Amino acid sequence: MKSTIQLYLASGSPRRRELLTQLGYRFEVLRCEVEERRQEGEKPQDYVCRLARDKAQAGLAVAPEAHPVLGADTIVVLGERVLEKPSDLIDAKEMLEALSGRVHQVMTAVALASADRCDVRLVTTNVAFRKLDESEIEAYWETGEPCDKAGAYGIQGIAGKFVSRIEGSYSAVVGLPLLETDLLIKSALEQR
Repeated sequence: MKSTIQLYLASGSPRRRELLTQLGYRFEVLRCEVEERRQEGEKPQDYVCRLARDKAQAGLAVAPEAHPVLGADTIVVLGERVLEKPSDLIDAKEMLEALSGRVHQVMTAVALASADRCDVRLVTTNVAFRKLDESEIEAYWETGEPCDKAGAYGIQGIAGKFVSRIEGSYSAVVGLPLLETDLLIKSALEQR
């Protein structure tokens, strides 16, 4: 007997798939494209929530019969500056040098969309980096790990050794806050 799909994930991120699998839900992945560009004057928290909502709603547009659809986005914020995915080594070095020896925020928003509603939750985690030197930043870039990651690092990988302290949700820094996502999904499934 084939298991029934409980929800759909509008994300190509293998990290999000792994985390959602940990929660035990049966899901399918929907491929959809959303432009990730911050609007003029948009606050970081508004930006990440909008992206998560846009991704969930884009999933519904791709497959209108598929719901609920889960969308998520993660950004790295230093002050009011949003650190996107690096374009090259110079960009990554600049980001990691800025994070070196400082505390920054990782904001992950998760959105669950159905035909008639879209609920969004935002989780902010403080992450402290130890001091980094130029040679270890360059060596880290050479691993390829920072290339597709906001802020030019992945806490679940090699860059975990850069983190001196974390206050908040580790899974949110990886890409999907387990507690908030589980509560959001349970609430939607109860309303069916």
